Order: sequence, then C-alpha cells, then structure tokens
Amino acid sequence: MTAAAALRALHHGPGLPLVLPGPWDAASARVFADAGFPALATPSAGVAASLGYEDGATPPDEMFAAVARIARAVDIPVSADVEAGYGLSARELVGRLADAGAVGCNLEDTDHTTGQLRDAHQQADWLAEVRAEAGDALVINARIDTYLRGVPDSDETVRRGRLYAAAGADCVYPILAPPPLLAELATAIGLPLNAVVTADGPTPRELGALGAARVTFGPGLQRQAMAALTGMAERVREELRGAAAGGLRP
Repeated sequence: MTAAAALRALHHGPGLPLVLPGPWDAASARVFADAGFPALATPSAGVAASLGYEDGATPPDEMFAAVARIARAVDIPVSADVEAGYGLSARELVGRLADAGAVGCNLEDTDHTTGQLRDAHQQADWLAEVRAEAGDALVINARIDTYLRGVPDSDETVRRGRLYAAAGADCVYPILAPPPLLAELATAIGLPLNAVVTADGPTPRELGALGAARVTFGPGLQRQAMAALTGMAERVREELRGAAAGGLRP
C-alpha cells in the first residue's frame, strides 16, 4: 500500500474520525508521530507563524521547504495545506508536493487576489486537473470556504461539495460549518467530511459523533504551544527581575 492509499484508508467515516494533528515544524511533527498519531496535516497558518509570516503571506518556496522538513522527520503520511495552490499549474503543484514528500493536500476555494469565493465550476475544473496529474498518489481535501467568507448557505456548500466530489476530491472541508450541520452536509455531498477543532467548540470525539470523518486543528496547536512558551518566558523573566531586586546579577 502506498502512503497515499494508507492515508485514504484512514478516513473511516463518522463516529470514528481520523484525527490529524497540525505540525508546524519537524520537531512538533516528531512529537505527534511519537504520540502514536497515524498521519499529520500541516496548517498553513501555523507554518507561516513559525517562519515569521502572516497567514497567507508565506512564499511558496518556503512553504514547500517547511513541508519537506516535516515529511522527512516522520515515517507516517503527511498532508499539506497549500492554500489555493499559489498560482501554480496542476502539474507544478503535484510535482512540488511529491518532491516535498506530501501525500495529501488541502486546496481551498478562496481567490486570494480578491479575498472572495472562487467560482465553483472553475474550482472544480482546477481540482480535476490536480487529480488527473496526481492519479491516486494524492489525497485531495477540498476546502469549502462558504462559512468562512460570509456565505452561511448549506445549499451553496452542498453544491460546491458535489462539484468537487465529481472532480475527484477524496474529502471535503467546509471550514467553520456549524457542528450540528456536519452529518447533513456529509450525507448530501457524499464524501468524508473534515471538521476543525476550535477553542470553544466540540472535541474531536464529539465532532466525529456529529458527522466528521476527519478532524484537524488548523493553527490551534501551534498557538497553544506559543501560549505555553510565552508563559514560560514570563516566569523566567520574573525570576530574573526578582534576582535583580535582591541585589543579585540577573
């Protein structure tokens, strides 16, 4: 079984979701792999933060290089969030993902030049090109940005999802869709559905019970790690201030 086939096979369905932590560098990837997770999914925002960029501003070369470091660090399948594809042709995108060692990818339907939703048929055509170039060697997670872009319309979400399914997507990701709608959306679209864990939302297990077959974290784990590091830095700094106040050299 290829790595892509292994990743595809892990999408069991609602009730038993595939939980994919989001590593932002090689060290975090090793932590998640050592913890026993069967696969990983890089978050573009988390990787961007680790490289010193705002979300959406990472140069493609740096993003693919970061994905390559993560994939090299572990022996489990890695899916990469490559945003809207960086304007690359399908052949270039598939080639760069393969060179980086990724066997899956997120492709979103936001047009980054306008910040608006891309025409659904154009996005479906693009996904079909990626599928034709990759064959079965890539697990395509088609992100649907309706709820993210202020179009909280289940009918439009389903319409897009069905077009992307017909184009060859393996799963769909209606990011920020209300959790109670997950089962309805998954059934109507007919593909495994990816849901994201949010700070005040359901747990991965609960998302599975609500209809998600795949659960990711976006940049949430990276942000939690940075919050923990901030706390450590503040404690160390307070200790140094205390030492200075006591007449000791900090």
